[in-house]
Amino acid sequence: MGCAASHTTVVKPAGAPAHLQDSTRQELVARYNALATAVTSVNLSVTMTLTAGSAYTGVIKQYHEVNGFILAQRPADIRVIGQAPIVGTKIFDMVSDAETFRISIPSQHKFLTGPTKLERPSAKPIENLRPQHLTGAIFWDAISADSPVLLEQAGDGGRYYVLTEIRRAGNSEGPDAEWNIERKVWFDRADLSVARVQAYEPGGRIGSDVTYANWDSFGAMRYPRQVGLSRPGNDYKLEIGITKAAFNETISADRFELKQPEGEELVRVGDDAADPKKPDMKPAEPKTAEPRN
Repeated sequence: MGCAASHTTVVKPAGAPAHLQDSTRQELVARYNALATAVTSVNLSVTMTLTAGSAYTGVIKQYHEVNGFILAQRPADIRVIGQAPIVGTKIFDMVSDAETFRISIPSQHKFLTGPTKLERPSAKPIENLRPQHLTGAIFWDAISADSPVLLEQAGDGGRYYVLTEIRRAGNSEGPDAEWNIERKVWFDRADLSVARVQAYEPGGRIGSDVTYANWDSFGAMRYPRQVGLSRPGNDYKLEIGITKAAFNETISADRFELKQPEGEELVRVGDDAADPKKPDMKPAEPKTAEPRN
């Protein structure tokens, strides 16, 4: 008489699904605008990790993780300093305001400067660095009261609420008017925290895609400890972990000043003479020793 072996597999029960909160479009817009206007300045100690792309190649890609600091103050001042782990050697120092960005990269003996609005990709990845990209990830613009906003549910089981802000394309009017997506704001319905903000460019292209996670209390302020910035057009993704934070303190103007260090070559990003696609119609001017202000 044979014996049949019996095997019992114990399966750990899955946790109870998170209770999804309900909200209205008006409530979500008000919630988002309250968060957007709550922060006027930040002083952050951070870790930064490049997860993909080429914009930071040769600057921080060789490091698994970079320690650093982010100072930012509305409307457009930001300074980002990256340091090598353990030894604390400065890898880069970047500042920008509404007009100009300046970047010091000691390891490559380069000092880059150019107009903040310049977004034309360069064949040299190092020249695609833009400190102002982080400004939009840290500071949000409130949704205007006259902006059309749509509401939808997304994700498995409607896990997220999504606000879609739209705008007219150019001066188009009437029933044939064209519309563009301005941005999409995702809320996690588990706690109605902002989970993602996507900003769009004309033609439906995503300019930036920023995720937010691990919201925590920093004194009286609620802010995410994890920020993930993706710039498809600039071909990079950057993960930022916040280890220490101070909010809404006055930051003196001199902390956003960055002068060209001695021994670093000045590179004027965006100059026509530096663009191989355009003919040089005038004699090259000698490089100055000081950055353009």
